[in-house]
Amino acid sequence: MTKHFLEGSQAVAEAVARCKPQVISAYPITPQTHIVAELAQLVSNGTLKAEYVNVESEHSAASVILGASATGVRVYTATTSQGMMLMNEVIYNIAGMRLPCVMTLVNRAVSAPLNIWTDHQDSISVRDAGWLQIYAENNQDAADYMLQAYRIAEDHRVMLPVMVCMDGFVLSHAYETIDVPEQEEVDRFVPPYKPVYKLDPADPLTFGAYAEPDKYTETRYMIHETMRRALSIIPEVSAEFKKVFGRQSGGLIEGYRMDDAETAIVALGSVNGIIRETVDRLREGGTRVGCLKVITYRPFPDGAITEALGHVKNVFVLDRAISLGSGGPLATEIRSAFAGRRGCPQVHSVIGGLGGRDITEDTIREAIDLSLDGKGQARFLDLNKSLELEGID
Repeated sequence: MTKHFLEGSQAVAEAVARCKPQVISAYPITPQTHIVAELAQLVSNGTLKAEYVNVESEHSAASVILGASATGVRVYTATTSQGMMLMNEVIYNIAGMRLPCVMTLVNRAVSAPLNIWTDHQDSISVRDAGWLQIYAENNQDAADYMLQAYRIAEDHRVMLPVMVCMDGFVLSHAYETIDVPEQEEVDRFVPPYKPVYKLDPADPLTFGAYAEPDKYTETRYMIHETMRRALSIIPEVSAEFKKVFGRQSGGLIEGYRMDDAETAIVALGSVNGIIRETVDRLREGGTRVGCLKVITYRPFPDGAITEALGHVKNVFVLDRAISLGSGGPLATEIRSAFAGRRGCPQVHSVIGGLGGRDITEDTIREAIDLSLDGKGQARFLDLNKSLELEGID
């Protein structure tokens, strides 16, 4: 293990390269471009032996990894925001064909209006596509999770695609000191890919066949059951990662100062850093508060979350995305997980950090105040009161 001072995108590219993908498809879109640009350089200078395919759109980028994975090779691509929206058709096909593709999704707001800054609307919008989703808090996470993504996706008990989500600019363009694993360590953790099935003229198979009503439901059932099974496989992979690399990384959730907490703040992604700092300051003032970082969002770790939050009185879920007309997606699912349970906490939904708006300690304190004053509906944080909504009372 060697420490390097790297941009987040470069750290991800280095981690991906050590997993030895054989086909990489690339289409540039801010803020993920630096990842595929770095991989292009590694292929060009001979460090990484891979087929690097420059395509004309994100739809094609997803189509390339679909076709390559179907032939039984390890693949990779990256995208963000509108690129993910354009991939939508193909990523459903990848999951439906049970192809263990791996992607980095660099989270960015979805148009319109046009915005290139971070929130989670792009990944949340495809949460039902059949891809596992893992969210990074920092660049070390982002690099580590790439290695774990290949292990999880290619596990014969899973055989489903995985996207690692990292916040745009906040992580992708930020520099941190990163523990970069040696190739020998990665080779032990990520062995060569052995497909369960592949396209082969000597042994013909049909992929993505037509399914009539008497069979289609069963395909959804099998993917759903595999997702639920992955809830036990993901911690296995995380535990093995610790054995090989000597540090804890990944898993389903991670709690902080939760043992005696009466209040908990829950979130995905990079905002968990400032949440922990806020928790420490609130603790200094005598408030018994903790926080819970959700790492794995798909499959949804409902059992782990309810166990971690079952003893608290109030849960504040900070979503950096919104299901318009409903509320915070993560908050909605946490409420659903507690449905029917006795003595469960009050779950409050707060929406913040959309389009890259800063989330500060004051923002988090406001989240708690707004929620306690609310009536169960989602509350927006830090609204610009100078902007009026025409025609809305």
